[in-house]
Amino acid sequence: MHKSIRSWGPPLLLISPTIIILGIFVYGLIGANVQVAMTNRHSMQEATEFVGLGNFVQLLGEDRFQHSLVNLAVFTVFFMVGTMLFGFLWAWMLDKGVTAEGAFRSIYLFPMAVSFVASGVVWRWLLNSAEGDRASGLNRLLEAVGLGAFQNSWWNTPVWGMAAIAMPAIWQLSGYVMALFLAGFRGIPDELREAARMDGASEWQLYRHVVFPQLSPVALSALVIVAHMSLKVFDLIMSITGSIYQTEVPHTYMWIALTSNDYAKSAAIATVLLLLVCVFVIPYLIYTARAERRAR
Repeated sequence: MHKSIRSWGPPLLLISPTIIILGIFVYGLIGANVQVAMTNRHSMQEATEFVGLGNFVQLLGEDRFQHSLVNLAVFTVFFMVGTMLFGFLWAWMLDKGVTAEGAFRSIYLFPMAVSFVASGVVWRWLLNSAEGDRASGLNRLLEAVGLGAFQNSWWNTPVWGMAAIAMPAIWQLSGYVMALFLAGFRGIPDELREAARMDGASEWQLYRHVVFPQLSPVALSALVIVAHMSLKVFDLIMSITGSIYQTEVPHTYMWIALTSNDYAKSAAIATVLLLLVCVFVIPYLIYTARAERRAR
């Protein structure tokens, strides 16, 4: 008994402050949030009734919340596809070999150093919806190069507004995905590529049967990270458009509910968002745990 305590006691004592802090400020606050979401606290007054899942049922039936979920889905799809596509292409080009690779890497990674708020202010000007003689930003550029027919109202467009909002997010996070893929490319032994070429594999067969399978763990990790970040988008939208209905997502709707002192609704929205994040993260954790077990 004393020997077992000596073996696991010091490590447990070492990480106990972290466990206590996580227990209080993460899981404890999540529990408190869920508790508020199940009450009738829709004002600054204290809750007087436990309503269970009533707030969630009412929230999911709201046209406004459904609209915010649709906006989030559109943003997530364009953001994920854009970052994965450009990140992979840039990593592939760097892996093929380009002159001044260090400069290219720095240029691609630089947007990561800029906050979403700062880039949002710039992109608010770039995505200005004014057209014709009053155009500015991208519309002005299109007019200057003779492509005025492609001018549009960007985020004011009902269907493609969230796709326009995804553009600055893609610009900012593609470099991060590029770094992940580039590390994956550089981690593939040259012997595998040479062996495939000696066996007569074409370039496409080399990538299909050797490179892509080796990159699948990196691609999965990048996909989960990007999806997780897209579900938490808030500051970028607030910097570009503010809290307007046109580009409303659950996080901005939660902010509006919170500043309106509707604590139960804002807590319910936060809980739904947490569950959405779990949909992406938990399967990934299960997959990685099983992969580690098989590797042993």
